[in-house]
Amino acid sequence: MSLAKKGISKSKSRKSGKKIWLWILSVVGLIALFIGFKLFGPNTDSFRQGEYLYIPTGATYEQVKQTLEKEGFVKDIKTFDFLAKQSKYPSMVKAGKYHIKKGMSNYNIIRLLRAGKQTPVKLVINKLRTKQDFVRLISNQLEADSNVLQQILNDNAFLSQFGLDSNTAMCAVIPDTYEFWWNTNAEKTYKKFAKYYKTYWTEERLQKAQKIGLTPAEVITVSSIVEEETNYNPEKPNIASVYLNRVKSGMKLQADPTAKFALGDFTVRRITSAITSIPSPYNTYYVTGLPPGPICTPSKKSVEAVLNAPKTNYYYFCAKEDFSGSHRFAATYAEHQQNARLYQQALNKRGIR
Repeated sequence: MSLAKKGISKSKSRKSGKKIWLWILSVVGLIALFIGFKLFGPNTDSFRQGEYLYIPTGATYEQVKQTLEKEGFVKDIKTFDFLAKQSKYPSMVKAGKYHIKKGMSNYNIIRLLRAGKQTPVKLVINKLRTKQDFVRLISNQLEADSNVLQQILNDNAFLSQFGLDSNTAMCAVIPDTYEFWWNTNAEKTYKKFAKYYKTYWTEERLQKAQKIGLTPAEVITVSSIVEEETNYNPEKPNIASVYLNRVKSGMKLQADPTAKFALGDFTVRRITSAITSIPSPYNTYYVTGLPPGPICTPSKKSVEAVLNAPKTNYYYFCAKEDFSGSHRFAATYAEHQQNARLYQQALNKRGIR
């Protein structure tokens, strides 16, 4: 074979070798891209339970992995598992509430969970009437154990550090919007409310409470009665003045909402003698003075109405017969009886028993 032919043959061989290597590199590159896509590309599924992943305190990596797959957060659990183990996530599981967004990659999900970057829970407190209402609300939105929270609300030794007891425990629960981590336990949950309660009672408010002869807990208790009497804020100061006048004079408060609270039925629209005679420390038709604790969590408007109640000679008030939510106020019992007759007649006309 001539040298020219040998050269041509070697040249073809080199070209063929290059093509093979290019083909191999292309295949390797495609495999690498595929693996990279599987590991770092979108890997979310159908979100069968919504976009929030809840990891309970004490959960293991296997439990987290099962939840991710079962609830449709992760589509390809094998690639997630591989990258999670490479990232040492199995030994770094953190409890909490996590927002898994559609289109997130394994890498982004693992980084979120490893760092414990929770989404806070916005807890809105409005009017709650009983401890059970409070416990139900908390346990529905936080991990806090409902049984432990119930025990805390009745633990005088624990509550004493906040100047409260089992009767006044709900005084610390002031209606507002609070921010919690989902995995906050029962004790820390209550302590956060108690801390807010303490800061709410500024020196100015404490002085106002002292001026009307009440403790902060007693102010909350009166406010809770005002709260249950009306939603009409402009009349709250006058209603507060009625109850403060009665407290000072030693009269029974005879507040209908306290009789409802003692009965445990908040749907009652007409207070009868059978209800007002219920033997309960919360029934102010039955006992003299304030009930031992609040009958609901009053709004700040109601608390301010008590702290800034005007000086009046009102000892009575009665709902207006037009059912507008407004009231007629009276200084004497005779005047009050006239107002009450108008309201009773209106109830009879409507067939409200």
